Amino acid sequence: MSTQIRTSHAGSLPRSEALIAANRAKREEGRAPADFGELLRGSVVEIVARQRELGLSEPNDGEYGHTMASPLNFGAWWHYSFERTGGLELAEGGLYNATPAPAAAGGLELTSFEQRRDRQAFPGAYRDEAEAIHPRHNIAFPTIVGPLAYTGQEAVAADIADLKAGLAAAGYEESRGFLNSLAPGSAARIGNSHYATDEEVVWAWADVLREEYLAITEAGLIVQIDDPSIAESWDQISPEPSYADYRAYIQVRIDALNHALRGIDPQRVRFHTCWGSWHGPHTTDIPFAEIVDQVLSVNAAGLTFEGANARHEHEWRIWEDTALPDGKYLIPGIVSHATNVVEHPELVAERIERYARLVGPERVVASTDCGLGGRIHPEIAFAKLASLVEGARLASARL
Repeated sequence: MSTQIRTSHAGSLPRSEALIAANRAKREEGRAPADFGELLRGSVVEIVARQRELGLSEPNDGEYGHTMASPLNFGAWWHYSFERTGGLELAEGGLYNATPAPAAAGGLELTSFEQRRDRQAFPGAYRDEAEAIHPRHNIAFPTIVGPLAYTGQEAVAADIADLKAGLAAAGYEESRGFLNSLAPGSAARIGNSHYATDEEVVWAWADVLREEYLAITEAGLIVQIDDPSIAESWDQISPEPSYADYRAYIQVRIDALNHALRGIDPQRVRFHTCWGSWHGPHTTDIPFAEIVDQVLSVNAAGLTFEGANARHEHEWRIWEDTALPDGKYLIPGIVSHATNVVEHPELVAERIERYARLVGPERVVASTDCGLGGRIHPEIAFAKLASLVEGARLASARL
């Protein structure tokens, strides 16, 4: 008897025109429309039902509780935290010119996003907005001006209630649903005028975000911790650091995250890292092999990562030599957010089988590299998910 390969995705799914318009009004007017809560609940119920129709095993709310005010938006997974955190003040210049906190003596420091090494290698391509490599949005980024504090209790409670309503309506077991939440290391990459060092900022964010992790898991749902910074920040340090120095840099972030996850059952936690969802060359990405042991040390049972795009697909071979610890499972990207080409189910099956033969089919959940919402057209996004499910059926039969 074959084991049916489970299927999921990284988080963000396409929003309806009505929800995007309501989010835009909420952002521009500083308050939500009167019927916003009803619209959001209905939208979540619909997207969970869509996931059920597609045949996905482990659904979420599409990240609909994380405000996305335009069809093309690569950053809602992070921006939502600004509305849920005290001690922040909107600053001029935004993301591309933000100056993070200084490092401790002898430590590494991030440059601005504008100075990323991949951007410097391909300046013309990144300036060409028509290419949509990394579209810019008029979203003000904050600076830390006082002690950080979590203020998102009502928002996360709504996320939980909306997802539970969707799971019940679609006939999913409640315990299979997940909600996305930001990691301390990724949250820390904003301007700072309050804390003395980068490390202080990271640990302060850990205390703040723990409240969200607890709310989600204590409600019986799975929390997915989104932390592109673990791999992606490599490209934001100039000149290129040594692997040893970079490992020390991200270890602070992993230690802070594990502190925030203390006491939470790892089986209720998924951890997502990636090299950034923009559609760029990514020639300055750090090899996964250099940090995979640290990623595996996060107190999360599930590990989601990019495994389908042209820059990282070959790294499935890491699992030939890297032992997967007991109690952990892989959620590899099998279809990509970075191309409009819909992967054929046979290719999907081949990719799944590579992982399943190395770690066991019961320890593989086929997924997407990153969220599809805001990054590719909705029609293509849903076609990719359908191909993912069909490929998982093929792989399950063969395995």
